[in-house]
Amino acid sequence: MPDHASTNAGAPSKIGAYKIVRLLGKGGMGNVYEAVNEQIQRRAAIKVLHPHFAENPQVVQRFLNEARAVNIVKHRCLVDVYEFGQLDDGAAYIIMEFLDGETLHERLWHAGGRLPVELVIRYGRQIALALAAAHAKGIIHRDLKPANIMLVEDPETGSKDWIKVLDFGLARVREPGDGEEGRLTQTGMVMGTPSYMSPEQVRSARLALLSGTVCGP
Repeated sequence: MPDHASTNAGAPSKIGAYKIVRLLGKGGMGNVYEAVNEQIQRRAAIKVLHPHFAENPQVVQRFLNEARAVNIVKHRCLVDVYEFGQLDDGAAYIIMEFLDGETLHERLWHAGGRLPVELVIRYGRQIALALAAAHAKGIIHRDLKPANIMLVEDPETGSKDWIKVLDFGLARVREPGDGEEGRLTQTGMVMGTPSYMSPEQVRSARLALLSGTVCGP
């Protein structure tokens, strides 16, 4: 038996032990679904890479990189990843923690671009803790931005002010024997979203644009 079934519309109805509930979002790289493991009643979010990327090892590696990075770090301010696999059509998928909340980008938009100082300090501290834990494991996010930060319920206060850092697809994960840039970075390649790059990245990006090596979502 295959580990998934498909609906008439072409979307999966089940992946592994998880029944697909609804489509949460669509993107150029793939789709995200809400799902539930009915045996243990665990909700999850499942990212499914479009099948036509299955033959692109670099794209699949970036997808796998996201699953590996957060499991190497294992921090309360990072989204939990449960499983990684491939469907019968070759599409890679990641089963991860379902987050009920909004992105920092959405929070800023609703607040008119400004937040209270105490919230800025709170969010900044949590983000810094998550990144410090990642850096301690030799992992650099490389695409940190408000859209990649979720605000979910704080287990202590009940307010939706707890940070979860998402999307380590562009992260640099160093392996034993890697050089300075790590094995996933080509010489001269700039990773990230230009609007949120550091000044030194932007200076490097000007050169990378000439050679077509800027990589982003």
